[in-house]
Amino acid sequence: MKLDILAFGAHPDDIELGCGGLLIAEAQKGKKVGLIDLTKGELGSRGTVAIRDQEAQNAAAIIKASVRLNLGMPDGKFELNEENKAKIISCIRTYQPDIVITNAPYDRHPDHGRAAKLVEESCFLSGLIKYQGEGIPTERWRPKALYQYIQFYHHTPHFIYDITDVMDEKLRSITAHKSQFWNPESDEPKTLIASEDFFNAITYRAAEFGLQAGFKYGEPFLVIRTPGVKDISSLY
Repeated sequence: MKLDILAFGAHPDDIELGCGGLLIAEAQKGKKVGLIDLTKGELGSRGTVAIRDQEAQNAAAIIKASVRLNLGMPDGKFELNEENKAKIISCIRTYQPDIVITNAPYDRHPDHGRAAKLVEESCFLSGLIKYQGEGIPTERWRPKALYQYIQFYHHTPHFIYDITDVMDEKLRSITAHKSQFWNPESDEPKTLIASEDFFNAITYRAAEFGLQAGFKYGEPFLVIRTPGVKDISSLY
């Protein structure tokens, strides 16, 4: 199956928080989108691996994703090594996405920056004819674009995507991860992302970025390579 957009996240729920709106909107336009989580989030204070696996699939159904996989890398401990690059390259060559989206390059959780670097290097290596290995599809593939969603720490965005029409669905995809976010009836350990303030900030932040671009709600992104345009009006 060829995908138009393939999003990676260090943990289940990273993608929904960072670019869930973009994926939902593009899926509604007929694009095939996929999600790949690097870890099962087993070091998280709340939930279990089994619970989080089911929540991830529930969220994927809301997004209307064509595929969602988990690569099973160790949470908090995965490394920028050849084994992990091979796993990501296999996904890129299998699904041949035109666009790859991944974590922020530097963030509060150290896994996020490592994931960003791992995916960036893998996107490049996937395009090399002579990069081969056991179990890796032999046909090379390099995405046309690689974007990074902005997470906890502030980065000045390179572009902002309009998610006004899908903000409600984005929030539904996030709350599908019930174990992780604000639930006044939960007796699990209190964490930053499980606070009411954090959940409310998702909407406030989307409104803040949206306002900068003339939208009600927006998702901010960084680009690795400066994009070129042939029509100046496409930048409106």
